[in-house]
Amino acid sequence: MCNLYTSTTNIEALRQLSRLLDRLADRAFFNEESFDVYPNRFGPVIRMVEGGPEMVRARWGMPSPPSMLQGKDFDYGITNIRNTVSPHWRPWLSPGHRCLVPVLKFAEPDPARKRPGERTPDAWFARPDGRPFFFAGLRTRWTGKRLAREEPATHELYAFLTTASNALVAQVHPKAMPVILTRDEEIDIWLRAPWDEARHLQRPAEESDLIILPGEKDRPKLP
Repeated sequence: MCNLYTSTTNIEALRQLSRLLDRLADRAFFNEESFDVYPNRFGPVIRMVEGGPEMVRARWGMPSPPSMLQGKDFDYGITNIRNTVSPHWRPWLSPGHRCLVPVLKFAEPDPARKRPGERTPDAWFARPDGRPFFFAGLRTRWTGKRLAREEPATHELYAFLTTASNALVAQVHPKAMPVILTRDEEIDIWLRAPWDEARHLQRPAEESDLIILPGEKDRPKLP
């Protein structure tokens, strides 16, 4: 599953992806061209509020099901969400909890090639024209401990949906890929439509929407 991607807060580039983002505010603490995002670190997400679209910093990893915590008093979080029929995810499927996760490229490890202790991504995927796109994300505000060494705090959290791999991603990771939004109508549906309509976006991207980046198999190891 995807546990590393490169994001952007280039406001003008993101505005060009959807008419809904025309009013996306240009804030001084954003507007970076690109940066890598890792689990339980901070990345930008776009949510809809009463005044229009808003970009905020959030921590990657939605609350885990209680059964996965095994008595721990901290929750590292779930980064990829597949089973949207689970009662655990049901409270966060409404438009008020959906968000867009800006992406320039994402990494997928090949399970067949992974050796014990190895965390180096095998391939990176991007749009053929290099433009940004979005993962279909879910978000919430949560209070608790994210790491054992941290004190409880209130966090803005997010994760994104995954689905079956298309033929291109399956060359590297056959089980799953992120749910990708590239078209204006998809973005509109994801942010504003009821779940009965939005759930149909949980599908593999068209193969023509992605390429495997050449020379990207030797990117730096994850920390």
